Amino acid sequence: MHRVSRRSVSAILHRGGARYRNAAAPISSTTSLNFTVGDTESKLRWYSAMISNNCTHQSTAEFNHRNGVFIANRHESTAAASDAMDAPTENYEYQAEVSRLMDLIVNSLYSNKEVFLRELISNASDALDKLRFLSVTEPELLKDAVDLDIRIQGDKDTGIITITDSGIGMTHQELVDCLGTIAQSGTAKFLKALKDSKDAGADNNLIGQFGVGFYSAFLVSDKVAVATKSAKSGKQYVWEGEANASTYTIREETDLEKLLPRGTRITLFLKHDDKGFAHPEKIQKLVKNYSQFVSFPIYTWQEKGYTKEVEVDEDPAEAKKGGEDDKTEKKKKTKTVVERYWDWELTNETQPIWLRNPKEITTEEYNEFYKKAFNEYLEPLASSHFTTEGEVEFRSILYVPSVAPQGRDDMINFKTKNIRLYVKRVFISADFDGELFPRYLSFIKGVVDSNDLPLNVSREILQESRIVRIMRKRLVRKAFDMILGISMSENRDDYEKFWEHFGKHLKLGCIEDRENHKRLAPLLRFFSSQSEDEMISLEEYVENMKPDQKDIYYIAADSVTSAKNTPFLEKLLEKDLEVLFLVDPIDEVAIQNLKSYKDKNFVDISKEDLDLGDKNEEKEKEMKQEFGPTCDRIKKQLWEKVASVQISNRLSTSPCVLASGKFGWSANMERLMKAQHVGDTSSLEFMRSRRVLEINPEHPIIRSLHAAFKSGSDDEEALRAVDLLYDTALISSGFTPENPAQLGGKIYEMMGMALSNKWAAPFDAQHPVTRPQKPETMEAEVVEPIEAVGQK
Repeated sequence: MHRVSRRSVSAILHRGGARYRNAAAPISSTTSLNFTVGDTESKLRWYSAMISNNCTHQSTAEFNHRNGVFIANRHESTAAASDAMDAPTENYEYQAEVSRLMDLIVNSLYSNKEVFLRELISNASDALDKLRFLSVTEPELLKDAVDLDIRIQGDKDTGIITITDSGIGMTHQELVDCLGTIAQSGTAKFLKALKDSKDAGADNNLIGQFGVGFYSAFLVSDKVAVATKSAKSGKQYVWEGEANASTYTIREETDLEKLLPRGTRITLFLKHDDKGFAHPEKIQKLVKNYSQFVSFPIYTWQEKGYTKEVEVDEDPAEAKKGGEDDKTEKKKKTKTVVERYWDWELTNETQPIWLRNPKEITTEEYNEFYKKAFNEYLEPLASSHFTTEGEVEFRSILYVPSVAPQGRDDMINFKTKNIRLYVKRVFISADFDGELFPRYLSFIKGVVDSNDLPLNVSREILQESRIVRIMRKRLVRKAFDMILGISMSENRDDYEKFWEHFGKHLKLGCIEDRENHKRLAPLLRFFSSQSEDEMISLEEYVENMKPDQKDIYYIAADSVTSAKNTPFLEKLLEKDLEVLFLVDPIDEVAIQNLKSYKDKNFVDISKEDLDLGDKNEEKEKEMKQEFGPTCDRIKKQLWEKVASVQISNRLSTSPCVLASGKFGWSANMERLMKAQHVGDTSSLEFMRSRRVLEINPEHPIIRSLHAAFKSGSDDEEALRAVDLLYDTALISSGFTPENPAQLGGKIYEMMGMALSNKWAAPFDAQHPVTRPQKPETMEAEVVEPIEAVGQK
């Protein structure tokens, strides 16, 4: 018996071998097929018998009701026979339903209808560029002496838009190839021909590349007519197509009045719902938004007016009155009217500012462009104009605004439309902030123009690639250079103004962008224990550090007042150690992510095990031996409220303080997390750090409790004092008491005990209780009024 080779199996399957597959059957060459239906052992091996075409086929599959198995015959073939049955491979081209493909291009490729004008203007610009390039070697192409421009005319009443260019035009065959073949780009074909000819003067400003931009006209049109006359041909042809149709027509133009000197005229018959695009003001707005910097002049048909004086007909009554005095000289009455007319108006600027030499541009020109492009009224704090070459080539102008936008938070919604992306001077989108800039730099405004961005066909999605990552990295670096320049300016007010509006963004960068920590850290500003009114930088803090100081100390609080009055500061102030005040809610998280600056670690002075570099092990040992029982007694009274009670090395005037654990939330962070309206309350107990009560053995209150507990008696007042001491430390350390009313009751009680009989006699002795007496009956005397003298 011979095995069937893989090649033979493939041939059988290609020739329909599946029709000859029999039912699967168990195989046994030596034993009979006597298996019971309930047999659970895996003894059966199933297979599919494949029969060649030249074999006779007979269905022999039977079902053994008693044994519950299928039985089938197996047909064998020789290897030589199977190898002889190899079929030739046939190649096919993909087919497409044209009407369905057009529907996908028109309705699925573009998400915004107004881009149709951008695509058609780009096509017209490419036609003009081709003519300008070819005319260098073929000057006769410009024999008609027609200006190289684009003209757009709209009729809002009829809903017709006409786009005319004086470019290279198209022949009959080019109409079939470019407009009749979907996804064939005439521009891409032209560039390929230039590349193949190794022409050094190839123009890289051509825009088209996909061959589908023309069909965006059907986004708003029911019918499109293209009249074109090639500069190389004397005949003019008209291409006509309709939306949702699979055919188009081409005819030769015979009407002499419609003949073009050269170029192409596209006529759009707009849909009923899209006739608003034919309004002249709408056309002008779209041109300025998308095609303002196309290298050829774009004219739009606009209504204009001028004022003039006209005579007014004289009233007959006034004329009769005026006739009586013939000697008086009469003046003719006039009024001012506005005469309306239509004319072509230049809509675009031919030279974008970012393509000019930065040395030739003044600061006023940069500021004027910023105000015009981004609708700003204040001048920017800084700007940067640069060109990047190498792996990625692009030009850009970036600005740092002087104020933050009103009414929205860019840190939450980073789609700010602050970066305008151009490809070969054609505006693509302002929705690429997230791809070109991180969220924390979303306040940066500017333009980016590149020739080789990896856009999708609709030019609406910036595809993730190595080019985009390189661009993002270089743009971020330039943004940091601008901000650093502001911080190093002689005018300190400029950076204070910047920090007031955008400081939170840079702190967010410490959380989200670990790669740029070294660039972010020098830009941060904080208040400190030695600078409560003016913020300082981390560089200034390091310069002011003590020679033996190893760490950067900080305390997080809700205000500068709270921070400077916290008991955690007492020992550090005595040692003249500066402490940063983190008073913004995002400060603590930012510093924790930053971790260090110039090899100096950030240390939270509200956490346990604070090391100030002045440890005296012998003294600490003596204190622990002396106050150890007192600490144990306080821990026993507070029980689970604290993890431990320790001798403090950070207190000088306060009796105690409540320190947080090393790896949990601080008091400030715990307060912030409780205030989150969407926070998970179940995580509060998990993340809340262990609390350590640190006592000051030099304080009179602690010494009094030490004496009380040293006697060995559980004095009730001493235990109540411990509870009140804990609640007081809870508040002074920044925590929130769980039962404020109970704490108030304890304070009132202690005040009552302290103030009783101190300044006045007892209340009962000073105000004796008198019994109420019955009222006595009184006689009233009636007094009659006496009249005044002279009155009746």
